[in-house]
Amino acid sequence: MFYQPGITEHGLPHDPFKACVVPRPIGWISTKNKQGQCNLAPYSQFNNLTFDPPYVIFSSNQTAQGIRKDTIINAEETGTFVWNLATWNLREAVNITAEQTPYGTDEFELCGVAKEQATLVDVPMIKESPVKFECEYHTTIRLPGNPPMGTVDIVIGKVINMHITDGVLTDGLLDIRKTEPIARCGYYQYTVVQKTLDIVIPNMSEDVLDGLEENAARNQRFDLTLS
Repeated sequence: MFYQPGITEHGLPHDPFKACVVPRPIGWISTKNKQGQCNLAPYSQFNNLTFDPPYVIFSSNQTAQGIRKDTIINAEETGTFVWNLATWNLREAVNITAEQTPYGTDEFELCGVAKEQATLVDVPMIKESPVKFECEYHTTIRLPGNPPMGTVDIVIGKVINMHITDGVLTDGLLDIRKTEPIARCGYYQYTVVQKTLDIVIPNMSEDVLDGLEENAARNQRFDLTLS
């Protein structure tokens, strides 16, 4: 089967688009507004962009009433946000924070997670989450879409500080078997990552492998050899 999105019918009970692009990391983003009120919400269109320096990206559709999400407003107004790793043990809290609540609602209190103050930005982090990124807001790209919810805000942030709990490291590597991150699939489906496999691209130059490993230190040394 095939169809043209928004033009021809797919003939299925639900649109399969999001079920095709899987699994997607969860952008569990915490912010604070100018009035000092905290916000916490998950976004399933989230990922990293580059590594030296590291940037992350997440997108947010507006509400059915055509209102932009609290996270977007707060990040733009304050210039900061925090990404918190969504894990298997925190899955119920993640789901609760997806609820659309009035502006200014503190979802930390709503879902029962503890606040931990970030180091470089004035935003609370989730204490129970084993990995956190403190981010400086960089820019918003606004993509037009079909009303009322199609228009989307794409936010890019620069990671300026990272927190990793010692207990999720094994032999110096972040151990996915210990963090058990959850990811979004299609429909109401999620998955949990519990094992990995290594696949190394053959015949790659050292600089390319540095990028694949996100080795910023070696990347910078390589740059010095060019100057």
